[in-house]
Amino acid sequence: MCASFQEAVAETLVDKALRAARNFKAKDLVLGGGVAANSRLRALLAEKGAAEGFGVRLPARILCTDNAAMIAHAAWRRLSAGRRAGGACDPALPLRSWR
Repeated sequence: MCASFQEAVAETLVDKALRAARNFKAKDLVLGGGVAANSRLRALLAEKGAAEGFGVRLPARILCTDNAAMIAHAAWRRLSAGRRAGGACDPALPLRSWR
């Protein structure tokens, strides 16, 4: 069941990326974020992208991180500057330097 779910998600992501690339007349596709570490997604994008004539750029897996590291770093900078959360979580909190 897990393999079938992964295949369905990978196919959907690749098909939508290819459709967008065609619509915007892109020459290359770049895969990024944490999902870019997924082997099946990488293989499928490389295969289908090349078949349609797109250059496919896949970063090294070590560079395929998700936003958790960025958010943790931003929180650490904020806390190091002596700032604390005001109680409720604010998803619209701007990311800027807290120096």
